[in-house]
Amino acid sequence: MSLASYQEQLLPAIEDALQTAVQPAFLTNNHSPQELLGMLRYHMGWEGEGAGPKACGKRVRPTLVLLSAAAAGADWRSALPAAAAVEILHNFSLIHDDIQDNSEQRRGRPTVWAKWGVAQAINAGDTLFSLAHVALEGLIDSVSEHTYVQAARLLPRTSLQLTQGQYLDLAYESMPNIRVEDYWPMIWGKTGALIAACVRMGALVAGADGARLKAYMVFGEKLGLAFQVHDDFLGIWGNPDAMGKSAHTDLLSGKKSLPVLYALQQDGEFARGWRAGVTPDNVDALADQLEAEGGREFTRQQADKLTQEAIDALQSANPAAEPGAALAELAEELGRREV
Repeated sequence: MSLASYQEQLLPAIEDALQTAVQPAFLTNNHSPQELLGMLRYHMGWEGEGAGPKACGKRVRPTLVLLSAAAAGADWRSALPAAAAVEILHNFSLIHDDIQDNSEQRRGRPTVWAKWGVAQAINAGDTLFSLAHVALEGLIDSVSEHTYVQAARLLPRTSLQLTQGQYLDLAYESMPNIRVEDYWPMIWGKTGALIAACVRMGALVAGADGARLKAYMVFGEKLGLAFQVHDDFLGIWGNPDAMGKSAHTDLLSGKKSLPVLYALQQDGEFARGWRAGVTPDNVDALADQLEAEGGREFTRQQADKLTQEAIDALQSANPAAEPGAALAELAEELGRREV
């Protein structure tokens, strides 16, 4: 069965699980925060102008949970509570990231803070954080209490790593002399840890342990790093129409992404232009210079290398044939995505 065939089954089930998991934000009493639920449903892509598949996103993280569970030998349906939990946690981070980055657009629509203000957006993000942990409790019924305890230990530790990575990402913007080697712990926390947790949760649902669980964990770790490296590529050279935001966003925001750090270490013309200041008037020329100095090719090579290391680790886990092939296909697709 191909990845597309799996997605035809998985994505509707993921949306149903997410809808159910978000519903507790609406309390059936005389003081029910109906608007709060509406904010969450808007952010998740289900309501408001432009609602639909593009606004929902690709649901990569819950798909990873379910395919990993199937590859490790479980019925993927049993992993739906974990899939919902990680996607809700991811969306908590997106709401807060948009505030911190002053981003007014996400997936072609106004962000939550742009529509409802910063204070309510923070609260909406906090609500999703709480709902992620509530959703995870469904593992008690779908698998076992023991599996729930394992997942419940993993989720808050992953949240901590995520916020630590976000701290470094924000701090690096104003710190001089950041080098390529400083980049890897930042993206591990910011992006890699949650993707790795998705794979690990799926494997835990299937009861994987020992060397086999370790192989799935390495697969997730490498895939998470590759995902963020490619995201850095898209932040400068991605298609703005496909991404729903303007071109060269990461350069204009001063983000020290991988291609930027690579070129800064070359200390050439790009580095001099960067230090002088990036503006809408010079950003196109700086992006061209960054490519000329090898930043684009270096970033592409790193993403490809990490993707291959992820696929090698997956094969060593001896996954079930069809879901294992779909997982490998997903890994490769993530390295070619336009958004």
